[in-house]
Amino acid sequence: MVLGAAGCSAGSNGGGTASGPVQLTYRIWDASQQPAMQSIADAFHAAHPNISVTVQLTASSEYWTKMQADATSGSAPDVFWMNGPNAQLYESNGILMPLSDKLTANGLSLSNYPSSLDSLYSYKGTQYGIPKDFDTVGLWYNKKLFDAAGVKYPDATWTWQDLQSAAAKLTDSAKGQYGILAPPFGQENYYDTILQAGGSIISPDGKTSGYDQPADIAGLKFWTDLVKAGYSPSLKSMTDTYPSQLFEGGKVAMYYGGSWDTLEFGKNPNLKGNTDVTVLPQGAKRAVVIHGLANVGYAKTKHPKETAAFIGFLGSQQAAEIEAQQGGVIPAYNGTQQAWVNANSQFHLQSFLDEVPYSVPFPTSKNTSVWQNQEATVFGPAWDGSADVASVAKQMAGIMNTALSKEK
Repeated sequence: MVLGAAGCSAGSNGGGTASGPVQLTYRIWDASQQPAMQSIADAFHAAHPNISVTVQLTASSEYWTKMQADATSGSAPDVFWMNGPNAQLYESNGILMPLSDKLTANGLSLSNYPSSLDSLYSYKGTQYGIPKDFDTVGLWYNKKLFDAAGVKYPDATWTWQDLQSAAAKLTDSAKGQYGILAPPFGQENYYDTILQAGGSIISPDGKTSGYDQPADIAGLKFWTDLVKAGYSPSLKSMTDTYPSQLFEGGKVAMYYGGSWDTLEFGKNPNLKGNTDVTVLPQGAKRAVVIHGLANVGYAKTKHPKETAAFIGFLGSQQAAEIEAQQGGVIPAYNGTQQAWVNANSQFHLQSFLDEVPYSVPFPTSKNTSVWQNQEATVFGPAWDGSADVASVAKQMAGIMNTALSKEK
């Protein structure tokens, strides 16, 4: 995919002059977060009466297609959400406003956010995005199934071996009950175990894949062994029904799920009082993938000063506290996450925060989707038992190395 910064029209439609009212546009994709984003926009307007912000909601399924079209035509919104997989693509094509020289003037300091998030939005030494929120992955578990099987609940002392042993005890094929869900998901599953085994998905310089290395193969095999042993539903079952729904159905004891599952699980009456979460079991070492969105500015905005001011406010403690009170996502601003924990007190959500010190940024490159979109197809045969794990890992490494070599 190629993006162009062509076009001389501005992102906002409201016009305005240096001394008159200015109208900014702010594009997001999550309807559940719209009320919080509107509250933040309103708070910004209260502090800056000369600047109004229109929050634009675009469905997540259409968001990137629309962004590409708008960026190419020169009509992108002034401020919008960015994710890790797309960041380098937009940064390298000159779509995003460089922010490094605007941090101090707008009350921003990158020290206010986890460094593993800052790095996702830094390209060739320039900062292009200010972290908005983050997510990590935890081990969700069904206490009712653990109690019935007489198995101690998982905690921070658990290793891979503890999980494998518990999965065996919690599986009861006669009842259609499984110990764990082992879908071929990257962030929620094999990225974490690859890192815990001492491997890497992509090299630090972004030029080579780690998939053909022994630690990566071990991290993948952790999951395929669980499926092969019958401790997890089959690949077909996890394809026919989304894994989190299988966990919510009460027939699966453990599930590697994200902090983003909190709201959904909290609303499910079947899980009330029966579910909790802890940190991921440890492999050769502790590790978890961290990802989070950032707020970015459009390089061609008509209102660069006001756009930078709004991004500064979005990155403030005040904005983070508004987000946290809504309880939907973990705000990125250090020290504001406790409100998110308190808003969902039925779960031990501190687990997701305890993982941050050893978190590793979500793997990305300039054209992340070119290789990442092929992982599920390539790895599928290992999950259904029709191919050897090492062979598909080496196949994926070849695909990924070819893709990375074409990035300039």
